[in-house]
Amino acid sequence: MIEFGHGTHVGLRRTRNEDTYYADASLGLFLVADGMGGHRHGEVASALVRDAVTDLVTRGHTLVEAVRAADERLLQQSRGIHDGLPMGTTIAAVRMSGENYEVAWVGDSRVYLWQNQLRQISHDHSLVQELVEAGLLDQAQAARHPQRNVITQALGITAADQLHIGMARGRLQPGMCFLLCSDGLTEELSDSAIEEHIARRDLAAQECVDHLVLAALDRGGKDNVTAILARVH
Repeated sequence: MIEFGHGTHVGLRRTRNEDTYYADASLGLFLVADGMGGHRHGEVASALVRDAVTDLVTRGHTLVEAVRAADERLLQQSRGIHDGLPMGTTIAAVRMSGENYEVAWVGDSRVYLWQNQLRQISHDHSLVQELVEAGLLDQAQAARHPQRNVITQALGITAADQLHIGMARGRLQPGMCFLLCSDGLTEELSDSAIEEHIARRDLAAQECVDHLVLAALDRGGKDNVTAILARVH
């Protein structure tokens, strides 16, 4: 059985919410997409990818196959728009099927796993993360870096032959919790702050998500904030 909570908020400084998400326990599919682009392109991109991934997973494709095909659809859509503005999106997705789970991501939207402690499964496709991995920055410096929001991979923007889809797989166990979120949450809350909320078993999954979103707004809410928490029972 999967219990889940979900929520999104435009934040305190943005006029539009370019984040979107999908949560369906019966399909075992959970995803967050953070759109980017001028005018309304960001919300168009994230919604297109959400719908494409959902459609393809429903029709039996693996999560990675669905993300790659969604990218192709988005690139085709972008070519039909002639204003020259980019239209892209991140994605962070989890598919639970039987006793197994599959994770896929592009960009800096994240997937965390909580199992007695919090662990980030995804690895940000970002300039700052590359500097951390090269040993040029530590995590504290990365959190304050002025270019921490510069991503190196995005659906609809990265050329198809250069696209790197992050992947992870594992076996489901009772008590596991998956958190999917846009960077509007992780920009405001540290991993330890996130863990404090997720570790609370006295709260329903929806209450945990509500607390997380409110905490991000309390810290400034500079960006759209989206989160899904899925608990395996």
